[in-house]
Amino acid sequence: MIEIVKVETKREQKRFVNLPLKMYKGNEYFVPPLYADEMKMFKKNYVYNDQCDSIFFNAYLDGKHVGRIQGIIQRASNAKWNEKKVRFTRFDSIDNQEVADALFEAVEKWALENQMESVVGPLGYSDLEREGLLIEGFDELSTFEEQYNYPYYQKLIENLGYVKDVDWVERKLYAPKDLDDKFERLCSIILRRNKLKIVEAKSKKDFIKRYGEKLFKVLDITYNELYGTVPITDNMRKMIISNFKLILNEKYYACIVDEEDNVVCFGICIPSIAKAVQKSNGHLTIPALFRILKAIKKPEVLDMALIGVLPEYRMKGVSSILLYEIMKYLLSGEIKYAETNLNLEDNTAIQNQWKSFDSILHKRRRSFIKHLNVK
Repeated sequence: MIEIVKVETKREQKRFVNLPLKMYKGNEYFVPPLYADEMKMFKKNYVYNDQCDSIFFNAYLDGKHVGRIQGIIQRASNAKWNEKKVRFTRFDSIDNQEVADALFEAVEKWALENQMESVVGPLGYSDLEREGLLIEGFDELSTFEEQYNYPYYQKLIENLGYVKDVDWVERKLYAPKDLDDKFERLCSIILRRNKLKIVEAKSKKDFIKRYGEKLFKVLDITYNELYGTVPITDNMRKMIISNFKLILNEKYYACIVDEEDNVVCFGICIPSIAKAVQKSNGHLTIPALFRILKAIKKPEVLDMALIGVLPEYRMKGVSSILLYEIMKYLLSGEIKYAETNLNLEDNTAIQNQWKSFDSILHKRRRSFIKHLNVK
């Protein structure tokens, strides 16, 4: 017997968050989110509650917890794109079609009750969350920013009538085999011609204080037309800055400003903490904190977290300066490779940038959509 339970009690909340930790126990590729961050979703003052409505369901088969799913009405996104969509996210299930059917039926019913016309995902509250279903690259370690899933998830979702909406691809970037001083001279010319300079911040604290708000303005403009994006609110900005403070290493970010000290382009790479959080299942125990701090101080892998370029500077080659900075990280010998994280497959501008590196396309993720029978 399958039972779908709406998550309302503390007990059901903990079960909801704990399910993937149990399902992927011992899986060498799964990287959990921070447990405390996941539990924040259920608080009344959660950062996204001012623009989202959410619902959570647990699935039980003969009394055993075997699945979960979350539905989100992202009001800011629907208003921005003039849509009536519900997002699904945090879907996990055993390989049982009836369990998956029951979970999605609950979300689709909720969508119809709220006059929505389609269900799309996996998409979180914003594009700054984990998104996309892994459909290629199951033998690759996830980054901390990604969600891992078993191969059979795709079958469960497609059997319900969901089809491809978009795909993202991910690459490992290695140092280019041939890099002469022409690239460095080109970057110098671009900076001089456009009266720009690379910021040299004294510390993380100084960098965030001087440029934190300016970075997010550039980010909002850069990502404005990309799939699934929503405007960044003050509360979102504060949350992201708070989360990044711990894992930033001042060696691995670059910021380019104009004569008035306005940010025109930036790139932030963060040391990979994937392996550091695996052992503790996302709990910030004292040993976990030591592992994270060690990974931040001496990283072997970098995750490309955020890149922003103002539109008026895109055709001026300014982004080449960021690429050169990343190349220097890789050429230093300290970093094995960099992970691009998710790039839309049809975003030719970003895909073309990686041609300067030796790279491997090693993962693909998909967002699905299903149009509902609205009466």
